[in-house]
Order: sequence, then C-alpha cells, then structure tokens
Amino acid sequence: MLIIKCPWCGDRDETEFSYGGEADIKRPVAPEALSDEEWGDYLFMRKNTKGVFKEQWNHSAGCRRWFIVERDTVNYDIKATYKF
Repeated sequence: MLIIKCPWCGDRDETEFSYGGEADIKRPVAPEALSDEEWGDYLFMRKNTKGVFKEQWNHSAGCRRWFIVERDTVNYDIKATYKF
C-alpha cells in the first residue's frame, strides 16, 4: 500500500486518493479546429513512461484538492508531491 503525502494534509493512505492521470496535458487552444483524429489523440493518447512520471491525484477522502505526484512507475517510489 502506498503512503501519499498530500501537500495540505500530510501523509495519508492511498485509499483516500483518486488517480487523475498524466499531469501537464495542455488543452488545445482551438479544439473546434482539430480533426477527429487529433481530438482523439488529445483525449486518449497518453505516455506510458517507465520511470519517474508526473501524475495528478485528488485527495478525494480528505481536503478534495488536486496536486502533482512524481512517482517512479517501476517501483512505485514517490519522489515528490506538490501543489498545482
């Protein structure tokens, strides 16, 4: 079981959190101008990084705030957590 450090609440069990996917994904400036393929890529295509990876997490059973976790996907080691 992971212990995740919420930037506001401190260390908590992973069951208090919801995973939000890859961090730092930028919404297209003009989404209406994208083709269906480009829109599909934006919505569904994500990196599958092996190693340290930035993720969004929500403290859903706590303060309900979103924050960033830098986690190693190989060994689940959490390197850092910080506010948006």
